[in-house]
Amino acid sequence: MNRPSVSFVTFGCRVNQYDEWAMRRILAEGYRLTEGIGDVVLLNACTVTALADRKARQAARRIRRERPDALIVLVGCLADAIAGGIARFDDADLIAGNAWKGRIDRVLAAAVLGRRGILPRVGFESLDRERAIGQGGRIRAFLKVQDGCSRGCSYCRPRMVRGPSRCKSVRAAVEEAAGLLDSGYPEIVLTGIDLAGYRPEDGSLADLVRSLLDLPKLRRLRLASINEDGITRPLVESFADERACPHFHIPLQSGDDRILRRMRRGYTTSIYLDRIRMVRDLLPEASFGTDIIVGFPGEDEGAFRATCRIVEEAGFSNLHVFRYSPRPGTEAAGFDDQVEGPVKRMRAERIDRIWRETLGTLLDSRVGSTQDVLVEGDRDGRWYGYTRDYLRVSFAAERELVVGEERPVRITGVEKGILKGEDAKR
Repeated sequence: MNRPSVSFVTFGCRVNQYDEWAMRRILAEGYRLTEGIGDVVLLNACTVTALADRKARQAARRIRRERPDALIVLVGCLADAIAGGIARFDDADLIAGNAWKGRIDRVLAAAVLGRRGILPRVGFESLDRERAIGQGGRIRAFLKVQDGCSRGCSYCRPRMVRGPSRCKSVRAAVEEAAGLLDSGYPEIVLTGIDLAGYRPEDGSLADLVRSLLDLPKLRRLRLASINEDGITRPLVESFADERACPHFHIPLQSGDDRILRRMRRGYTTSIYLDRIRMVRDLLPEASFGTDIIVGFPGEDEGAFRATCRIVEEAGFSNLHVFRYSPRPGTEAAGFDDQVEGPVKRMRAERIDRIWRETLGTLLDSRVGSTQDVLVEGDRDGRWYGYTRDYLRVSFAAERELVVGEERPVRITGVEKGILKGEDAKR
């Protein structure tokens, strides 16, 4: 096959999205990358929930229907779960775990030459060798500085398939960030499977933030999701620079200490709330996001109400609610006090309603203020973007704006969870 075409289908977290672009960089010379269904389809799949598995299977079946002759190569977390015997997948020609992503050219060469089945496990390469200079979109680029997880959460499959925690050096991360900025991205988002576990030999997460803020082309720097023990005073103090965006997405998972112990999360609700108070003391303008799992085994009505109270107290600007999904191979899948599906669904709906009420209060508090908005595009005659604390804004302007520029926007109202405003710089 002469220069086969290759397409990607990626599911899952920001790390998986970064991984796609790192693989694209490796394949750019030997293959024709296409946005349609290529001769080879790299299915970069997630396995964090049963829904994630199902999405991958549905995508593979669609590819089989639309182009039966295409080779499907399954990579990533779901591939490792299959290799470990804790998942099945019948619609891939070749299966390669996460450690093969840095050798994806070898994987595709094997697939094209007829290799089938599951590739054997290999060791992980150094993260310092990764680069993802080109990425989709025009505003924010993900920069993976950490991978794997050494925690022991009782419900989590990714820790079983991503390997132990490992870090990109501060030096390599800054070099990669400089390349992303040279490619035109004004905003960088630091990401990892367990960003709180970022402990390279040449520094810390706070050191990395300060080093990145020395790059003159950087307009904005954000953190992706980070566990509560990563929220340290030195890190928060490094966000005093106005280009460091004061939004912290700190997974809570449950507002009940008994459930947190069963989850093996390693903190209590009081510790979690202390982190938020510390951030607010140092950065009064900070906003917060979180993840919550409802219907974890043993969660009774009292435990659920405790979670609702923290949602009301913390005032999160964004919140992701997940209904607990038993994952074969995890400790929690064997717990005998599973919560019924309809109960999980109702709790997810209830907590979403509570959050939206608190979000409305937060957004109303911004009305009348002027916010710096990084312009991402225009739609239906209005421009849109995000504030430094990650609130979405739709606004009117009297002239054509440039995507990537930062504009002061006077907030005049709220509509459907979005701030509305007008360009304040005329």
